[in-house]
Amino acid sequence: MHIDDDPLGPLDPDFAERFRRDEGRPPCQLYLVSPLDVGGDFPDRLRRALGAGPVAAFQLRVKDIDQHRAAALGEPLRRICADHDVAFLVNDSISLAKRLGADGVHLGQEDGDPREARAVLGPQAQIGVTCHDSRHLAMEAGEAGADYVAFGSFFPTTTKKVSHHPEPVILSWWSTMFEIPCVAIGGITPANARALADAGADFVAVSHAVWGGDEAAAVTAFADALA
Repeated sequence: MHIDDDPLGPLDPDFAERFRRDEGRPPCQLYLVSPLDVGGDFPDRLRRALGAGPVAAFQLRVKDIDQHRAAALGEPLRRICADHDVAFLVNDSISLAKRLGADGVHLGQEDGDPREARAVLGPQAQIGVTCHDSRHLAMEAGEAGADYVAFGSFFPTTTKKVSHHPEPVILSWWSTMFEIPCVAIGGITPANARALADAGADFVAVSHAVWGGDEAAAVTAFADALA
């Protein structure tokens, strides 16, 4: 579904021009998403990244490995996040989040319902939902108890194959209408993060822009961009 196909109808093209970020809303924060390979020296890289600047959350995103292996890889990363007071979330898997004692889970549209996640993980869990470019899906997620909604991909990305490309105005609409935080994702770099923050993003979710090079320098660059 693309924005133009949203059952709620198209967004007002002049909306973004009128929007100014609500100064009462907390500043936009950095949300790190892991690369698929979190073995080897990745724990050291994560430690360097979290020590380089403010990071609100880290998401463990691994694919095509069994849960026992995923848990073994995830446990040291969870401890590093706890040491740095950074929320540790698991991508896709409610059961893995439960097994690791994660702070929450991020669900794709095919990965379960926020109500199910809440029942399994408890009232304090942070539950996020991918909503692509759809206001309808975002409102459904909010009604189901999600703690944040994620929109994207805003820019070209090599991290995953995507077919949804919202305009930043969807962040403006959401942050004006709802208190639940919104996350922008997809091809975000220090050069373009500020524009998404100004549009209303509460968090920018980043993977390759950090792990594709010097992670400490990248986190510092994002901190400067979002300051």
